[in-house]
Amino acid sequence: MNLLNTERRSRNIGPQFSITCLSVTHTTSAPHNPTCSSHQRSYLVAQRFIKNHSHGRFLSGVLPDWPSWALNLLLAMTAVLTITLIINHFYTPDDEKESADEKKLLESAHKTHEALHQEFNKFRWSYLSVYLVIMLADWMQGTHMYTLYLSYNVNISALFLTGFLSGAIFAPFLGSLVDKFGRKRSCIVYCVLEIIINWLEHYNSFGLLLFGRVLGGVSTNLLFSAFESWMTTEHRRKGFPEEWMQRTYSECSIGNGATAIFAGVFAQVLEDLFGHIGPFRGAIALTALALALVTRWDENYGEDKEEGHENSSLYRQFTDGWKLVATDSKILRIGLIQALSEGGTYTFVFMWVPTLLSMNPPGGVPTGCVFSALMMAITIGGIVFQPLEKFFSTHITSKSRAPELSAVFAYVMASLSMSVPAICLCCAPASTCFEKIIISFIVIEFCVGLSSPIAGTLRAKYVPDAYQGAIMNIFRLPLNAVVVSGTYATDVLDQYKVFGLVSALFLASAALQTTLALGDKGEKQVKKD
Repeated sequence: MNLLNTERRSRNIGPQFSITCLSVTHTTSAPHNPTCSSHQRSYLVAQRFIKNHSHGRFLSGVLPDWPSWALNLLLAMTAVLTITLIINHFYTPDDEKESADEKKLLESAHKTHEALHQEFNKFRWSYLSVYLVIMLADWMQGTHMYTLYLSYNVNISALFLTGFLSGAIFAPFLGSLVDKFGRKRSCIVYCVLEIIINWLEHYNSFGLLLFGRVLGGVSTNLLFSAFESWMTTEHRRKGFPEEWMQRTYSECSIGNGATAIFAGVFAQVLEDLFGHIGPFRGAIALTALALALVTRWDENYGEDKEEGHENSSLYRQFTDGWKLVATDSKILRIGLIQALSEGGTYTFVFMWVPTLLSMNPPGGVPTGCVFSALMMAITIGGIVFQPLEKFFSTHITSKSRAPELSAVFAYVMASLSMSVPAICLCCAPASTCFEKIIISFIVIEFCVGLSSPIAGTLRAKYVPDAYQGAIMNIFRLPLNAVVVSGTYATDVLDQYKVFGLVSALFLASAALQTTLALGDKGEKQVKKD
């Protein structure tokens, strides 16, 4: 879940924007404006594209105006997505068939095969319905937050920095609160906070906006711990087979890519109707819907009540989580892998638009078109996850080690893809590199979509349910450090050096993941309670 949302999460750690650049936005071409940083040019060009092509002209005249390479890219990705869906229909593992683990569950629970699957599908859709609505609301905010703050003429960089610092400050202990006081309650708190935050965006008051960014840091931590923790624990508490959890993670990845594409269009329609605040009003309505859906969930905790949840103090939840990270090398490596891989993805997100713009391709860069193609690649990655797991478990390794090897494959592929722009931009003329670099960008987004459900599966495998919330928030500390370093690098290093750094981050992730894949053969899965 975490890796997929780096495009959107940049709203809390966004680049620094200068007033000089903002004041000339409407009179100077953003790609050639010397007062704009690469991050500012990326954003301004993307917003200009969306704004210019969101009305009735879109269907009647915009497609012929796109450069041929962009149209070919979009059509090719659409064809690949269609083919992937067809192949997936035949090669995805069929969880409707009874497995050995399921037979044991059916015998112990005295349930029929059909009844267990019906119960699982009901549970799965209760989670996915909330997840997709939340992701749609969050994508909508991320696409228009900057333009709203620009219209208010406030210190944008201070607001983004506040959101980032708030997230870093609250991360170490917020997860313990999630585990102690309940994952469902934490999800409800997230929804309430998001409604308040989006309501505060209605007011042109720097103090209120600053307070909203502080709350935004808290809500971001809840988003990436409470929901997944609830799903993992509830899945096991209901007695569903472990392999069925992979299907839920895969569908989250697929759905997230689809909502990203839809969010840009939907948010623009709302902006046309209600002004810059329109997308935030839509986010309020969607979050309220998610809140209503969450109230139907059952509650679960870091520890079951019969095992001492009520007697477990917040201090114990906090200290035990840190002790597990410090003493269990597998959990520590999972956290470091997450930090390195997501940090690399963040850095790529800040780099792809300025890199393409700097190459001056024929007809320019329709960033909205390219963004849609990249989101299709994420969706394809999510679709491929389960067939890839089946391939590894059938032909290469045991079923228990398939997720580790799949992760190594994804990170190595991501590293190789980022080595392409690093080498091309350093050693070859820009005119000969464009197609290679575009393909490498598609490949890394595919890896993002593939690695997201894999990472969720591995967190569920290695991180104990009792401390899911605490440990997942602890993981965000090294992630924040890598993200800050990567973001800084995009401002001070040449483009080829930055891509070389991203490639190295993914290679380091692959190396750490390999140590897990080749670990103790007798390794047992973590306790599920």
